[in-house]
Amino acid sequence: MLKIAFTHNLKTSDSELEAEFDTPETVNALAGALRSLGHEVQLVEVSGPPSRVIARLEALQPDLVFNTSEGHAGRYREAFYPSVFEQLSLPFTGSDAYVCTLTLDKDMTKRVLRESGIPTPRSVLLQSARRLKRLDLRFPLILKPNFEGSSKGITQDSVVENEDAFQLRLKELLKKYPTGVLVEEYIEGRDVTVPYIEGLATPYEGVLTPVEYVFGEAALSARKYNIYDYALKNTESDAVSVRCPAVLDEEVEKELQQLSLKIVKVLGIRDFGRLDFRVTPSGAVYFIEVNALPSLEPGAGIYMAAERAGLASVEETLGAILKSALKRAGLDKRSQAPRKVRKNIRVGFTYNLKRIIPGDDYKTDQEAEYDSPKTIEAISQALKSLGHEVIELEATPDLPVRLGSTDLDVVFNIAEGIKGRNREAQVPALLELLDIPYTGSDPATLALALDKGIAKRVVRASGVATARGQLFLSSRDKLEKDLNFPLIVKPVAEGSSKGVLSTSVATNEMELRELVSLVLGRYNQGALVEEFLPGREFTVALIGESRPRVLPPMEIVYRTDKIKTPYPVYSYEYKLDPRGEIENQAPAQMSDALRKDVEQVARDAFSALGCRDFARIDVRLNAEGKACFIECNPLPGLTPKWSDLCLISDSVGMDYTTLIAELLSPAIRRWREKRRQD
Repeated sequence: MLKIAFTHNLKTSDSELEAEFDTPETVNALAGALRSLGHEVQLVEVSGPPSRVIARLEALQPDLVFNTSEGHAGRYREAFYPSVFEQLSLPFTGSDAYVCTLTLDKDMTKRVLRESGIPTPRSVLLQSARRLKRLDLRFPLILKPNFEGSSKGITQDSVVENEDAFQLRLKELLKKYPTGVLVEEYIEGRDVTVPYIEGLATPYEGVLTPVEYVFGEAALSARKYNIYDYALKNTESDAVSVRCPAVLDEEVEKELQQLSLKIVKVLGIRDFGRLDFRVTPSGAVYFIEVNALPSLEPGAGIYMAAERAGLASVEETLGAILKSALKRAGLDKRSQAPRKVRKNIRVGFTYNLKRIIPGDDYKTDQEAEYDSPKTIEAISQALKSLGHEVIELEATPDLPVRLGSTDLDVVFNIAEGIKGRNREAQVPALLELLDIPYTGSDPATLALALDKGIAKRVVRASGVATARGQLFLSSRDKLEKDLNFPLIVKPVAEGSSKGVLSTSVATNEMELRELVSLVLGRYNQGALVEEFLPGREFTVALIGESRPRVLPPMEIVYRTDKIKTPYPVYSYEYKLDPRGEIENQAPAQMSDALRKDVEQVARDAFSALGCRDFARIDVRLNAEGKACFIECNPLPGLTPKWSDLCLISDSVGMDYTTLIAELLSPAIRRWREKRRQD
């Protein structure tokens, strides 16, 4: 049994941009066939940002990638993900990045093959308008985009018979496909394609029986030229049938297969492919193009040809493709061994479970930073959906014993700890003692970030702007003269806005000392007093290790029509129940200059505090509109559709499972490095 990541582009519309993508029916059919072969299959749709795909693959750690992804845009799109797989050292099906780049370039492919004696139509690549008489080509000509598949850009108008038609069509195509138009002499005849599956014991080493496309009478009568154009391949596909074997003279069939084998070897096609030819009425054969990522939708010609080679089903055909890839990766012996359950990555999931429901009474806020059963379940299910074995470990006092006796590969940690200003560092410290890789920042950073006073000193020393402040250990401490009212008072080592209320801003010294006494009495720790920052407030999520990716800031918008105080703060009450008094705007609407300022503060604070993997940085503007650091949360909440980090990731189209995968992937990378060193 193998763990397979099935990478693909999902077709969601009839747009030409998605013509080469896989329909949901094809994806489900291929995934089902792979599962019926006894493998575990994880679907990885690649149409989002590449960073998410990479994080997902790093989190999944598959044995093999089954790849049909076409990429997104550009002349190298089919090569992008094979190059990613190579960088991640993941075995994958299909040709490598070089071959995918070469074969998408029709002109370059023809040049390479002409040098090897393969007959091709005379052609030239144009990237600007040119007079035909300079090209030494004979009419009729066919014009096609050089870097497209699925007959994109090919219509009946693609065949031209005179100079005027040539110039008109060339300008149209160059406008739409500026990377280049291939102009070649039109070959009268039939489209014949030759499928290939590496390693099959056929007379021509994996080259299969030729297949031809047969057009219905209605399609033929409506078209002057017998070409498999975009309409027939996509919108009018019912007018086309596939015939296997193609009706060919024995010598022509033999020549097609011989040429196909030579092309496969010259170009370096791996695992499977499709080679397209034109066969003239007299039996002459011309190479047209090669597809290193041919369609595997049910009913495709490759299955008909494979059946004649003894592969009776989609499952057997995919099995042959897998066998070729596994052999190349040195996994073929494993694939032939008796099936057994693969040992997935064992992910310990450490957390603190919230049992006391927070309320307005401060006596109920001691577990406000803990996570609800709903959040625990959501994270656990996301980890399991990535294909991992999850061991839930509540961070109670007996955790050290359970960690030491449980076989774990990595730990996904959201535990807040039990008590003390070093509480968030407790679980990571245990994991470092036991040499178990884990997600998130190390104990030093977690302890540092929880103490807002020390964290601000460190951040300020690195050049990041912060509000001026003072730590009070007694309500009788002397107020520093350079601090100006209004001043905000908060516990120095709490999270989730504990102790921060709508009444926490003092406008005079009497109010200040009352608030300080309240904090000291309730939380048995110092009270941080800072100048109130009157500007807009943002929170910024960062994901990554030493050079994190900054997600678009989210703004905490205070509804002045509902909030009566002139000093609004993101208080504990609002986090319990916003009551419409605040709005979370993600992404925030802001100028480019302000965004750059806010993101730079977040990035610099992340670095100064030594954060790792992920964190959320709170930023507020001062009276001059300058972004100032408020605090850092290296253990941000992960409640779906509620926590700030989740709202931010949602705003950029990152689903919850992908978010969890991105947070987990650096720990898995460290685990892999540890295994190599061991």
